[in-house]
Amino acid sequence: MGATTAIAALSLHCFSKSHTHFSPFRTLPRLTCSFSSSIKFNISFAPPKPKPKPEPDASNEPDGPLLIPWIVRGEDGNLRLQSEPPPSLLNAIATAQTGTKKDNKQTKTTAATATNTTKPQKARSTAPPQHSKAARRFYNQNIKESSAARLSKVLAASGVASRRSCEELIFEGKVTVNGTVCNTPQTKVDPAKDVIYVNGNRLPKRQPQKVYLALNKPKGYICSSGENESKSVISLFDDYLNSWGKKHPGVPTPRLFTVGRLDVATTGLIIVTNDGDFAQKLSHPSSNLSKEYIATIDGLVHKRHLIAISEGTTVEGVLCVPDVVELLPRQPEMQRTRIRIVVHEGRKHEVRELVKRAGLEIHSLKRVRIVHTTFRSV
Repeated sequence: MGATTAIAALSLHCFSKSHTHFSPFRTLPRLTCSFSSSIKFNISFAPPKPKPKPEPDASNEPDGPLLIPWIVRGEDGNLRLQSEPPPSLLNAIATAQTGTKKDNKQTKTTAATATNTTKPQKARSTAPPQHSKAARRFYNQNIKESSAARLSKVLAASGVASRRSCEELIFEGKVTVNGTVCNTPQTKVDPAKDVIYVNGNRLPKRQPQKVYLALNKPKGYICSSGENESKSVISLFDDYLNSWGKKHPGVPTPRLFTVGRLDVATTGLIIVTNDGDFAQKLSHPSSNLSKEYIATIDGLVHKRHLIAISEGTTVEGVLCVPDVVELLPRQPEMQRTRIRIVVHEGRKHEVRELVKRAGLEIHSLKRVRIVHTTFRSV
């Protein structure tokens, strides 16, 4: 106990002295160092030695000129080797070289003349393509469509008979195609390729061309294509049809018929053709083609008559209203009054029914225009 007390007193005495300094780190002396770069080194390298060129080996060189073997078929048909190319190949190469030289000269001369003579032209606007890009992959305008058509249509176009009469001939078994009896008018045939017989007579391969004629129909003629009709409109073209064979040898005579009809007492413009599709489009009431008539009236015409005509009338269950109703000025050489009437329906006796409903009587009726076709333009 006494010893412990003595040690503690000694330690306190040591820390209580003012002249005692305690430092946990040890101080090191300062070191200084300096470097000098005054020394210079001059280093140079020797140039590389040139590589020796390989000397050609005289043993590999051919003794004579290099020959290329050509495999040529001889006159006997067997293959053989020869050291020179065939003469035909040499001639072809020579002609090709001379041709290219001439072409180059021509192109140069044409280019020079074009630059001197031609003037700057404006860019031409190209029309848009008729078909889409996808459709043009499967369509080519340079390829003509097939000339195959219905059998009844081909027979009618060849002048055999009317369309209905041709269908009756087909149903009766009087028509053969390529040696087989055909009973269906819808059969597609090509007269230039198929062999067609009608009542034992061979149908010509060539069909007549489309004919379009305009006639000023006289009074007393009917618009019928019957062969037994002496006063038919078609009989007025007998001279034309009889001279057809001389003007068109080898081509059958066309079968003509009228486009629409005019009654016996009506005169004026009527179209005669052998084109059935054209006639159907022009004569059908749904075409709405305007037709102009001049009606000569017996008696006086008043304003109420013109109003009654312009109101229209019912023809074949359809209300027909004229497009134009006009009272024409009186001419000194004519005593009767004339009325100009323009219709587009084309119904049977339409103009006569319009005038009759107004309480007037027609003396004469004449058609002077169909759409843009007039007597002056014919």
